[in-house]
Amino acid sequence: MALDPALLEILRCPDEHHAVLDYDEVAQTLTCVDCHRAYPVRDGIPVLLLDEGQRPVPPGEDVR
Repeated sequence: MALDPALLEILRCPDEHHAVLDYDEVAQTLTCVDCHRAYPVRDGIPVLLLDEGQRPVPPGEDVR
């Protein structure tokens, strides 16, 4: 499900830096261009809660 382009223009990361979000339609995520947290999009609704954002795993760090 695609998000409205007008909505994507105004959405920002909920962290204190309020950076722009990149939308991945296949993964259904919005990823912050600054902190790289990935926020889920569920049933076409962005879930922009810091607790829901997944931080990327640094290279060489165990995912388990």
